[in-house]
Amino acid sequence: MELLNAFSLPAWIAIAGGLGLLIGSFLNVVILRLPERLLYVWKLEAHDLLEPPGGQQDGPAPSNETPASKPPPGIVREPSHCPVCAHRLAVVDNIPVLSWLWLRGHCRYCQAPISVQYPLVELLTALLSAVVIWRFGVSLQGLLALFFTWILIAAAGIDLRTQLLPDNLTQPLLWIGLLAALTNVFVHPQAAILGAVFGYLSLWSIYQLFKLLTGKEGMGYGDFKLLAALGAWMGPVALLPIVLISSLVGAVVGSIFLAVRGKERSAPIPFGPYLAIAGWIWLLAGSNLLHWYLGLFLRP
Repeated sequence: MELLNAFSLPAWIAIAGGLGLLIGSFLNVVILRLPERLLYVWKLEAHDLLEPPGGQQDGPAPSNETPASKPPPGIVREPSHCPVCAHRLAVVDNIPVLSWLWLRGHCRYCQAPISVQYPLVELLTALLSAVVIWRFGVSLQGLLALFFTWILIAAAGIDLRTQLLPDNLTQPLLWIGLLAALTNVFVHPQAAILGAVFGYLSLWSIYQLFKLLTGKEGMGYGDFKLLAALGAWMGPVALLPIVLISSLVGAVVGSIFLAVRGKERSAPIPFGPYLAIAGWIWLLAGSNLLHWYLGLFLRP
């Protein structure tokens, strides 16, 4: 308690921003490496499942190379390295944002360009972390909202790059939301359970209806799980506003993205990032937005 009182709220906001820079650097690793690790595991499991015991099978002989021959780097233990020249990066090459600016967006060793994703994710994580502490203060709500924010950034980044929403991120988000409800941090347990159930079933029903009418899959199961997790954190009342906000943001940003990239409107666009944006907005400002919206119709 004395430690919490040792700093003013502006100081804690600055500390959260600095911590966000460091966490953002780690989230970049998660965004880039987790999909590769998952793909490696899936290939390895498929190889073990399809390769019969004793190596006997019909058809052409399988390749001697297995997925285990080229395991991708781990997320935590493997040191950072240049993806082009594989040179291990020094500590000074890993300073959030500053290293990218100092190196002018190029590898120190091979001069290969470094994606602008690195400083953008670090800055975004710092900014959103600072906003979270400004909104909730140094409290249990603030700490859980930081975790919520960081998971959403990683999930949205992965979905943007690969159109995957890994269970490794959506499931912990769901369970932490349900556990937080035991002490009524954001909602009570009944609201959290109903939010999770209705969140999953709502998008699942839309998916099944769209597939029945068109024969195509309009979204992935990861979207169902992400909305279920958001429902666990904020309850069923938040689901409709989250879907509406995410659809509005997705329509605007998606159209701009397709126009800039010159792609057809039939090109698949990940929905997870828009759900993440809408969920984060509603967690921090949902009550204010709801009161403002109702006030438009309830004024005398």
